[in-house]
Amino acid sequence: MIDDLNTYLENLNSKWSILFYRVVWEQLSHINNLKVLDYGSGFGITASHFAKNNDVLAIEPDVETVEKRFCKNNYKQIVGEIDQLKKLKDNSFDVVLCHNVLEYIKERKDIFQEFYRILKPNGIISIVKHNPLGKIMEKVVYENNVDEAIYLLNGGTINIPPFGEVNYYNINDIIDLVKDMNIAIEKVLGIKTFWALQQNHELKNQQDWEEKMFDIEMKVSNIDEYINISYFNHVLLKKIS
Repeated sequence: MIDDLNTYLENLNSKWSILFYRVVWEQLSHINNLKVLDYGSGFGITASHFAKNNDVLAIEPDVETVEKRFCKNNYKQIVGEIDQLKKLKDNSFDVVLCHNVLEYIKERKDIFQEFYRILKPNGIISIVKHNPLGKIMEKVVYENNVDEAIYLLNGGTINIPPFGEVNYYNINDIIDLVKDMNIAIEKVLGIKTFWALQQNHELKNQQDWEEKMFDIEMKVSNIDEYINISYFNHVLLKKIS
């Protein structure tokens, strides 16, 4: 087992992802001594991080991904989808994490209902979602691909291997999903506003660059103008007691 996250991400050809995780984890730094569900846990990187100080259950549908998962800290891993959610007890989790998952599934309403059911009063749901405006920024600035940017601007979709087509949804869609539940959006934050736009790859290998980029990402992550153009939005919802 690989204990070092940087080494693990290098093996997955995803070292750039370290900034994503650092920003998300900092935005969720208040999660301690709680019972946490990570739904759509992927390679287990977030589950392992929070398992250091929490009781974590991870659910992931893809067996091959689970076999390659990162587990420096111990957490319980289940292979499955909504069927496994339905087996969990009512009011049994303090936090539900669902990061970059809902774009690829159809039963969003059913999943939110299960999240709501298993969440304790005053519990938190953390949703990380793709933001199409951020993708358009990346297409124009980083890739210099104006044609695809216009395609996306006109409502086009993209595919991200191996997950498939990204079915974008916005904050109003989330509001509609929870309208029959006693739940409210607490805040929306930005993730990946600047770092994916940097074209000088040599800079990205410098530790100083990573630290400075992390600092500015955190500074703008709660400013509306930057949230609107960030690659990801981080939506935090609270179950009202």
